[in-house]
Order: sequence, then structure tokens, then C-alpha cells
Amino acid sequence: MAALDPAPPGRGPAEVAAGVLELSDLTKRFSAHGRAAVDGISLTVPAGEVCVLIGPSGCGKTTAMRMINRLIEPTSGDIRLDGRSVRDFSPHQLRRRIGYVIQQVGLMPHLTVAANVATVPRLLGWDRERTRARTRELLDLIGLDPDEYGPRYPAELSGGQQQRVGLARALAGDPPLMLMDEPFSAVDPITRERLQNDFLRLHRAVPKTVVFVSHDIDEAVKMGDRVAVMREGRIVQYAPPAELLARPADDFVADFVGADRALKSLSLTRLEDLDLLPAPLVRAGDEVAAVRARLESGELEPLGGTVLVVDPGGRPAAWIPVARLEGQVRVPADAGQADPVLDRITTLRDALSAILESGAAYGTVVDGEGRVTGLVGLDEIGRAIRRPAEVA
Repeated sequence: MAALDPAPPGRGPAEVAAGVLELSDLTKRFSAHGRAAVDGISLTVPAGEVCVLIGPSGCGKTTAMRMINRLIEPTSGDIRLDGRSVRDFSPHQLRRRIGYVIQQVGLMPHLTVAANVATVPRLLGWDRERTRARTRELLDLIGLDPDEYGPRYPAELSGGQQQRVGLARALAGDPPLMLMDEPFSAVDPITRERLQNDFLRLHRAVPKTVVFVSHDIDEAVKMGDRVAVMREGRIVQYAPPAELLARPADDFVADFVGADRALKSLSLTRLEDLDLLPAPLVRAGDEVAAVRARLESGELEPLGGTVLVVDPGGRPAAWIPVARLEGQVRVPADAGQADPVLDRITTLRDALSAILESGAAYGTVVDGEGRVTGLVGLDEIGRAIRRPAEVA
């Protein structure tokens, strides 16, 4: 997701794109003589971008986010959504215009999954059919079958599934803005990575302006179009991830980002940005005689003596040695493994980790439907590291 320039100052509400968020000299003091928890911060989040607020504990990032939907009232300054001050709305009206995803999910345990997702549309007065259609659409988008999961209760879901339902609920009223308060920090690392990728995929399908609070710089670099590094209530640097890594504003930012900035920069490039290797594909159930003819003509070139078997939908099933086809009439699909299987929006850093952990020579790259689009190996990732300008 390419970063956009901040909205120019002085534009009226009619000129501001839907979802533009502006914080102007925003300050919060919890006591008259105490240090400001948020101290005069100003930033603009362009429509459709993800802004990550990050910094050490107590830096004011969560307080800043909660002032946006008036869970905390500012001491001074202003917050404008689409050019209109949030103070122009009553708190409950404002919160119906803003999706909110929290670490603890906050699903209502006595309601079904479908009823949880439908909460905001019901409050907005949508009719039953429109609410039902929106609920099913969102459950499909987050990868949960509405017929299977809609009637279930939150306690019947895994932590990752509950977090997905929380995300669907936040999107249900089609808000222009979403707030996400460390939404993936309570799950295990594998589920967390999957949820991050699911969110990025969903954000492409349903672009929203997002303010995302995180304590993890790796997550910030991966998720954000812009990152605001905070310290003692102030913004030290607000920049796209590439600029943050390449040109930290001061020693504090450099220390916070870490010495491994070159490694973190791998999170700025995704597999879809690379020239992938073609995969030697054969379909399960194909006649082996036809496969042998492709091999002899050079149309099919095995890798390390193996070919990749895909199902009828083009999804990876297994790597098998060509020698295993001897004596077979049709290509089998019940042996071997295709791991690691990597979504095309996977970052190079996550892809490198998956390949090294699996011990495989290549990762199989798939599109949003799970169909094979190519292969990536250490050589392809290495070339991308050496040519950052070409794939950025």
C-alpha cells in the first residue's frame, strides 16, 4: 500500500476525501499540574491509509487513539474526521461512525457470531435483510462460512476466529474510520501473523482509514502506511516505514527501531513485488503419459527432480519426485507436502522465516484464492535485498 502525501492544510470539508483524519495540537492532561499524557500532537492520516501509533509504555499512544472516539475527552486541541470536528457529534453517534477493535475482542458471549456482527447495523436502524446480507458478506470476507459459524457463540471459536469476528463487527456499519488497539497481541505468534495477513488482505478489499496502536516495531513496519513514533506524549517522527528505517529522526527513534533496520526493511516488500520462479505444475488425476510427454518436450521442468501437484482448482497439494510417477496411470495427490505455502502479500521477512523453518528449498506462492502463482527461494529474496529500489 503506497503512502500518500498528507492532506494539504486549509481545505474545507467538501474538499476532504472520505475518511481523512486530522489531529490538531491535541493535548490531554489528567490533572491540572501533572505532565501531559498527550502533549500537542498534530498529524493527518489520508483516506484509506493505516497509521500505526507506536512507542514505549506510557508514551500516550493509547490515550491519543481513545480521544478520537471520545472514550477520553481532550483537554485541548481538535480532532476532525472528513473536516468535521468529532465534538460536533454526540459520543454515541460518533462511535457508530468509527469501527473499534481491541485486544480482548469484546464479543458479547450471549449473542451468536452473526448477532455480534450485526450489532452496529441494528443500532443504525438497518432493516433485517440489509443487516443479514452485510453480516454474511463480512463473515465471508474474514474467511468464516456464515452458515457454519454464524449460529455459533464466541466461546465455540478459537482466539484467532474471535479476533476475526471482532474485525467483522467493527466493519459492519461501513465506518470511514477504524481504531485498532493492539488487536493481535493476545494470540500466539503463528495466529498473529495469519491475522496480520488477513487484515492486510481485507484492507485491500475494503479500504478504510485506520489508526492502529502497537508496541511492536516489526508489526508497525509491516502494517502501516505511516508510523508515528511517540515519546512522553509527543510525536518524535511521523513517516512512511521506509523513511523511518532509512532516516530515523534522532537517537531515540534509531534505538527504538533497532540495530537490525536492514532486516526489518524486508517487511517493506511483498512476494507479489518479486519476479517469481515458475512452478513445475501437474494436476492430481492427470494421466502420467501426458505428464511424461511434457517432461520429454521440455515444457515441464522439474525442480530437484520433483514436480508440484495441484488440485483441480490450482491449489498446492504436494511436491512429489518424478520417479514416483513410474508405474502410475494417473498423478497421485495423497503423498508429500507443499509447505511452506505463502500468500502473495507475505512480506519477504516472513517468507524468509517460513522457508528457513521448513527446511524447504522454495516457498509456494498463492493468490487470494489459494491458487499457485509461482515459487520463491533464497536467491529471489537475496536479489530483492540487493535491489531494494527496484522492488520498493
